[in-house]
Amino acid sequence: MKLFLLACAGGALGAGARYLVYAEFTRRLGAAFPWATLAVNVGGSLLIGVLAALLIERLPDTVGLRAFLITGILGGFTTFSAYSLDFVSLMERGAVQGALFYATSSILLSIAACWAGLAGARALLT
Repeated sequence: MKLFLLACAGGALGAGARYLVYAEFTRRLGAAFPWATLAVNVGGSLLIGVLAALLIERLPDTVGLRAFLITGILGGFTTFSAYSLDFVSLMERGAVQGALFYATSSILLSIAACWAGLAGARALLT
């Protein structure tokens, strides 16, 4: 239960940070291109790499801190960071085919699912 609450608390902070980034990027650059989402995804992926190296590899007894920072804050900030870490982990283990399958299927299936969800909901609402 403690790890769950740590992840929840971190998730709230991460989601709030994502909102602030979105608001600032939109204010400065407009909403014609999703610059904020791109920045959050790239920044979150960089941060999860740093935190994974520090917390998982160097400080393995920091389960609570990992739940708060990686699962919580970065999970709330961007789930793309977790996707990036999963892909890199597969590559580092030598599972190149698995990593490529994961990358391709994650992107294509997620986009297809989003499209299907939008179409299905729109059909029900009209």
